[in-house]
Amino acid sequence: MNRGELAGLQLAEPGLRDWRQNVRAAVREHLEDFVRGECVRRLDRAGVDVAGDLLAGFLDGGKYVRSTFMYLGWLCGAEEDEAALRASASLELLHTFALIQDDVMDNSALRRARPTAHVVFGRWHRDNGLAGSASRFGESAAILLGDLCLVWAEEMLRRSGVGDDALARVLPRYDDMRTELAVGQLSDLLNSCQTFPTLPEVLDVLRRKSGNYTVRRPLELGAAMAGCGPDVSDALSGYGAAIGEAFQLRDDILGVFGSPSLTGKPARSDMEEGKATSVIVAAYELAGAGLRRQLAELMRSPEVDADAVARWRTLIMASGAVQWIEEQIGRRHDAALRFLDGAHIPEVPRAALAEMAVACTQRAA
Repeated sequence: MNRGELAGLQLAEPGLRDWRQNVRAAVREHLEDFVRGECVRRLDRAGVDVAGDLLAGFLDGGKYVRSTFMYLGWLCGAEEDEAALRASASLELLHTFALIQDDVMDNSALRRARPTAHVVFGRWHRDNGLAGSASRFGESAAILLGDLCLVWAEEMLRRSGVGDDALARVLPRYDDMRTELAVGQLSDLLNSCQTFPTLPEVLDVLRRKSGNYTVRRPLELGAAMAGCGPDVSDALSGYGAAIGEAFQLRDDILGVFGSPSLTGKPARSDMEEGKATSVIVAAYELAGAGLRRQLAELMRSPEVDADAVARWRTLIMASGAVQWIEEQIGRRHDAALRFLDGAHIPEVPRAALAEMAVACTQRAA
């Protein structure tokens, strides 16, 4: 199926999966065109030959969730359109910016089962025998590459070919989303289980840092670009808030119990970094006195080895936190579908949104 020929599939589940895969393939093609035609060419001037390959590598393995949701927002008020699909693809460059800088802040070694940008840049520095700190160079180069992705994401959006009126509706929301993302990241720097935050506090950061940015804001951008009315826009916002939170709740479970072969990063990383994720804080709040004392001991510990990780997992399971989080995910999934039922959304995007709700809440990676 060619780009742009994405409608008309059967609404059975296999057809929807095919639709999503075709959107993903089309988004990737647009990204490759822009990244290789514009970004890599400009990066070559920096003299750091690994930078272009590193950026191009981010095109591999991505789920393209945000671009798919933005395009679905568009389809709730307009027909299939190549320019709208290209505009939606630009969100993947924004996501690359967020991933690169998140990895620097978390000092993560792996992303999608590959060395992170700052690790790659640090190795390049050492391999070329440059003066100064390799790790410092790696972090600095990664931050700059992330900054370029932030700039290029907006450039790709502006040059997508959508009309001026559509861009005028999108850009204020785009600014708000980027601000919300950065402020959420700043709040996340304070995220430490050693401070014993409450579950509502953790969920608030979760919502601002990741949940809204993953589902709700992309849907709102697409709906605004298409000129959807308040009825549809409000329904998509409600759906997006619920599925975005469920997406991040699932991510928190995978951060403790996920398979590294599927997630692309060690499942123990949240515990090693002492992050106050929803599942960890829920375990502490749900635990009885004896179990809570053991969890508090782990939460205060500055070092987390393999034995401590095993204890974390055992205590979290014993607290009932995993079951509680699963119930929260289920409730948000059901709430999201009720938002769709209450709005005049065309049949194809409605069915695709329902399928995406399952993909986001029941994923294993």
